[in-house]
Amino acid sequence: MQTHRAKRIEIIIETPALRMLRRTLEKAGVKGYSILPASGGYGRTGAWSAEGEIGTASSMVSVVCLVAPERADSVLDAVFEVVERQIGIVTVSDTEVVRQERF
Repeated sequence: MQTHRAKRIEIIIETPALRMLRRTLEKAGVKGYSILPASGGYGRTGAWSAEGEIGTASSMVSVVCLVAPERADSVLDAVFEVVERQIGIVTVSDTEVVRQERF
């Protein structure tokens, strides 16, 4: 089966910023993304957990999208405009996809 190169962009961000990030991804031409809950972790400021939290004000989500390699920089520039003002991280990795036309 033939595969095609793509970039996997994952953004972990505070839930209250999700709406703005979604609009940004859609405006940047991202054809699809998945949103996953982030239940806890450990980082620069120590351990954190969503356990016992009431509401979504301090919760985090992970947003994953796949884009064509030639579009990655423009998507990342747009994403960074949102993330630089929030708690969060962005990772980029090389991946392979089967249905190139979807990305």
